[in-house]
Amino acid sequence: MATSDDSLLYTIALTLVPDIGSVLAQNLIAYCGSAEEVFKASKKKLLSIPLIGEERANSILESDVMKLAEEEMKFISDYNIKALIYTDPDYPRRLRECTDMPIVLYHKGNADLNTDKIVSIVGTRNITEYGKEMTKKFVEGLGDQNILVISGLAYGVDVASHHAALDNKMKTVGVLAHGLKMIYPPQHKTIAKQMVDNGGLLTEYTSQHKMAPGNFPARNRIVAGMCDAVVVIESAAKGGALITANIANSYNKEVFAIPGRIGDKYSAGCNFLVRTFKANLTENTGQFLEAMHWQDGNKPKKKRAQLSLHLSPQEQKIYQLLSDHTELEIDKIVSLSEMTGGEIAATMLEMEMSGVLVSLPGKRYKLVNL
Repeated sequence: MATSDDSLLYTIALTLVPDIGSVLAQNLIAYCGSAEEVFKASKKKLLSIPLIGEERANSILESDVMKLAEEEMKFISDYNIKALIYTDPDYPRRLRECTDMPIVLYHKGNADLNTDKIVSIVGTRNITEYGKEMTKKFVEGLGDQNILVISGLAYGVDVASHHAALDNKMKTVGVLAHGLKMIYPPQHKTIAKQMVDNGGLLTEYTSQHKMAPGNFPARNRIVAGMCDAVVVIESAAKGGALITANIANSYNKEVFAIPGRIGDKYSAGCNFLVRTFKANLTENTGQFLEAMHWQDGNKPKKKRAQLSLHLSPQEQKIYQLLSDHTELEIDKIVSLSEMTGGEIAATMLEMEMSGVLVSLPGKRYKLVNL
């Protein structure tokens, strides 16, 4: 069912009210019944809604945002931009599962935001030659899998991943930290135009919103929420890529990191993610596709019965535990298996290297075919 113009108008207006973020906006709509009813609600009703309070209630009642919302409606019509409310069928279903999803998204392009396989690729703005080569090879390996590549159109790994996707005739979407009236950085206007014809640009910000430093962490949650998996290719010990990886973990997304040499500044973040079990190590696209069960379509291979016949007694015990519980923390595996920590470590390392199980964030493990 298509969103009516009135519903879109009032929902856009709600995003323009000061101090009303996406979570509060969802609460307001849930309590009032629609975005339009939020603006028609009495102060008493608004004050009865959790976390609104006097200041926010006054902000809703006194704000003059309808004119701005009308201007935005004209902008999206004039420039063939698709506005998606979070209740729309076409709204990205993966992002809808995130509690802090934007209530409106603006998409210019032709990508299917609900396609079967989506990967977000992130990393440092200060990409090295190693990072460029790894980005190129990684995306190249995805070329025949009908995968949508998402990144943030920033300098470094972001734009390298967009270029690699276009070079391999793949759809790619850039998530922006500003409205669609501008492109930042301006040096990326040419590739942004190419992406509109081969994927698109996506943002939660109206055309009136300009780039601001505080927008980037918010942008990162969309990059993390839109996909099935986040891949970090290069990152320093601190930076936006690590923020995106942490957000992805909080959304229960798969996170992967390409390792680098010890001591390399822009490999420190990737190595940290792997060392702290916040990301799965992947050395190449083949390992990534196998971990995601994407090498032969979407469905994992049915190998459980055959696999179990070739395991040692120790491996069989761990295999059975993970079969029964789907996922287990390492401490629980030690407790249930009645094996020593040393035996567990050696056995599970062998099983992981053999592709029988995979490590997850939070020191958890699961079988590759679960």
